[in-house]
Amino acid sequence: MRLLDISLAGLGLLVIAPLLLVVAILVAVMSGRPVIYRSQRMGQRGRVFSLLKFRTMRQDADSVGPGITGRNDSRVTPIGRILRRTKVDELPQLINVLKGDMSLVGPRPEDPRYLDCYSAADRRLLEMRPGLTSPASIAFRNEEALLDGPDFEMRYVKTVLPAKLSMDLSYMQSRTLWSDVKVIAETALMLLGRDVHPRAKLPPHRAFFLSLGKKS
Repeated sequence: MRLLDISLAGLGLLVIAPLLLVVAILVAVMSGRPVIYRSQRMGQRGRVFSLLKFRTMRQDADSVGPGITGRNDSRVTPIGRILRRTKVDELPQLINVLKGDMSLVGPRPEDPRYLDCYSAADRRLLEMRPGLTSPASIAFRNEEALLDGPDFEMRYVKTVLPAKLSMDLSYMQSRTLWSDVKVIAETALMLLGRDVHPRAKLPPHRAFFLSLGKKS
C-alpha cells in the first residue's frame, strides 16, 4: 500500500501543481502569510507530526479558540471558507503522504489535545498510519454544520469524535487494497461535488445524536 501512496500522491501533486500555485497566491494576497499552516497532529504510534494545509484561519486562531472549527467560526477568513467548503485546503497533505507521515487512506489524525477522549479501543487507531481520507472523512464531510452554538467543542467530543473513531476503526479492521481504492474514488467524487454514500454506516446511537445535531 505504501507504493500506491507514493505513486498516487506524486502523480496527484504533479497534476494539481497549477491549482496549488493559484491557491497559494490567493491566500497570500487575501489573508497574508504564512500560506501554509502546520497543524500538530498525532501520527502512527502517537508520534506528533506537522500536518500541512492551506491556512484558512486568522494567524492567532490557535490562541483564541479550540482545536476544531465550528459552524460560522469567526476565526475563518473569507478565502478560507471557500477552501474549507471545497476541501482544497487539505491538498498539501499529499506532501505528508510522500514524506511517510500519512497514507492516502487511514484514520484521520487528531489534535493531541483530544487524546484523552480516546477509549482503549480507539487508541488502536494510533498503531496505524493516519490517512488523507477515510470512510469517516466522507461521512462527515460537512462536519462543521454539526458544530454550532457556544458548546460546539463539547458536541464534537461527546458525539462527533466518537462516531468518527468508531467508523474508522471498523473500516481499518477489515481494509483491503481494493477497499482503499474505493475510498479514494469516493473522495475524488466528493471533491468534484458529486454526492457519495459512505460505505460504512454510523452505529445507531451515534446516528441518533448526529440527527439531533442536524435539526439544531
